[in-house]
Amino acid sequence: VDFLRNLFSSTLGLGSADKVLDELTLDGVARYIKSGKCKNIICMVGAGISTSAGIPDFRSPGTGLYANLQKYNLPYPEAIFQIDYFKVRSSPCCFLFDFYQPTICHYFMKMLKDKGLLKRCYTQNIDTLERVAGLEGDDLIEAHGTFYTSHCVSFCCRKEYNLDWMKEKIFSDDIPRCDKCSSLVKPDIVFFGENLPVRFFTSMKMDFPRCDLLIVMGTSLQVQPFAGLVGRVSKSCPRLLINMEKAGQADPLFGLLGFGGGMDFDSDKAYRDVAHISTCDDGCLALADLLGWKVELEELVKQEHAQIDSQDKKEKAGGKSEAAKSSSASVAPEPKKEE
Repeated sequence: VDFLRNLFSSTLGLGSADKVLDELTLDGVARYIKSGKCKNIICMVGAGISTSAGIPDFRSPGTGLYANLQKYNLPYPEAIFQIDYFKVRSSPCCFLFDFYQPTICHYFMKMLKDKGLLKRCYTQNIDTLERVAGLEGDDLIEAHGTFYTSHCVSFCCRKEYNLDWMKEKIFSDDIPRCDKCSSLVKPDIVFFGENLPVRFFTSMKMDFPRCDLLIVMGTSLQVQPFAGLVGRVSKSCPRLLINMEKAGQADPLFGLLGFGGGMDFDSDKAYRDVAHISTCDDGCLALADLLGWKVELEELVKQEHAQIDSQDKKEKAGGKSEAAKSSSASVAPEPKKEE
């Protein structure tokens, strides 16, 4: 075992590293952030950060996304994320355009950005709530794509369309067609069988070696290659998991050999990984409290939600006005036809 450990350590750069956190707890992480030594935080997030916004997960009986798609008579639930089915019938995607507000967790990441601490947010989500909360394109790596933009699939065209354009097409049950060349317009999400965005691979090679704190929230760390990102930070980089259960733990065999990129929360050799078992919102509030940011975070969420509510009311009022005009037009007398 010692021979194998030394071999892999020397050839692959694997092995032990200095302990950065003075304690493997949320308090220890907070003290590290407050020390000023932490300047390049990367957040890795999944569906768990959006469930408190009302966005369902995929497979929960009765409440999950797939269960709620039964009314669309899909041949199988996963068809909603297959490009061949989207070409024929895009209407089920309207389920993904319901009105949702960013969560406390989303705004905690916005605070990290505002305080100059966020290097990047790598997200598995396609709900665009990171953007609604105030993270911009350069702040985000949307590993599974996004509904924020859409593009014509024609290689010769590739015209870009915004979210409002796609919403209008899908809610009217139209197949989205390019205004310029009539080819299919596809949301920039990663459908089954498609490759992840090139930017995901190019950015991770630059970002993760520079990371000095990795915060993982709301993901089971089971989907590759996203899950493998936890192993791309340096051996000294602390890693905090805020989740309802422990995830991303190292393979037992690798743990026996003393190397591997997976998380190690409980072994005698644990030195940098912290698991805070709670909802993502509660975990972010707890960390914000330890950092002295809790009141600021709660006020930010309150203000932003009020602004979103106000905007939503305006849009709904505008929609009713348009509907009234349409209704008036529909009862107008028709001109007599010539016989």
